[in-house]
Amino acid sequence: MDVYVRATWYYSRVSDSAYIPSGASAVPAAVPTVVPNKTAAPRHSALVRVTHWITTLCFFALLVSGVEIVISHPRFYWGETGNDLTPTLFKLPIPASRNLVPTGYKYVLPDQNGWSRYLHFQAAWVVVFTGLLYLISGLFTRHFRKNLLPRGADLSWRELSSAIAKHLRFERPSDAEAWSYNLLQRLSYPFVIFVLFPLVIWTGLAMSPAFVSALPATVNVLGGQQSARTLHFFVSLALVLFLLVHVGMVCLAGFKSRMRAMITGRAATPAATTLERT
Repeated sequence: MDVYVRATWYYSRVSDSAYIPSGASAVPAAVPTVVPNKTAAPRHSALVRVTHWITTLCFFALLVSGVEIVISHPRFYWGETGNDLTPTLFKLPIPASRNLVPTGYKYVLPDQNGWSRYLHFQAAWVVVFTGLLYLISGLFTRHFRKNLLPRGADLSWRELSSAIAKHLRFERPSDAEAWSYNLLQRLSYPFVIFVLFPLVIWTGLAMSPAFVSALPATVNVLGGQQSARTLHFFVSLALVLFLLVHVGMVCLAGFKSRMRAMITGRAATPAATTLERT
């Protein structure tokens, strides 16, 4: 019975393998050379990429138009009202684009307040709808839980301090980080998505007379329309700071590879293996 089992196993192995002539058994098998190739693996879904670039374009439109709006009145207040005759909370040391704004300069900049407000309003609504699409999709696909939310083991002081130290030393990220989000990304991205973006939208809507007339409590909580404008300014600065750090880390990690991953959805890494047969 044992001989029959071993014979059956032997013939099954021979039938599953390629036939090798007996004369070739004395010739050493050649070591095949595997040319290093590049295997592409999914990195970002199509919806993540599309919403990322739409948000990027809108953010630059909001930034440019927001700067023009600030130039028209570079003074900030706290409370419900604020104008050229009231004391300021703080003011930017730049010339205004309106003669009535007391900035101390002997000249004014060209007034671009018309098109800038129109562009700011339109780009803001595009960001709102794009963000809602990204949020709904992320919840259904569990993108936030799988990719963005930090894991419990990563929240230890040892892991956190090590990640901060690497970034402060401007160390180049490892190849493994091309396929996933590192700890600081898992901490900063949810904060931007779920805190800063909703807050900048809320404070922006609180400056709209139509929105405030419909939902006055949304601006009363902030302390008034001028308070909403001041908070909107500081949250916008935080988003700009995040953008600068984000672009800097992309350049450090490899601008071409990261851009390719966000455009095509795939990150390419060389996979070289050598097979030896004896």
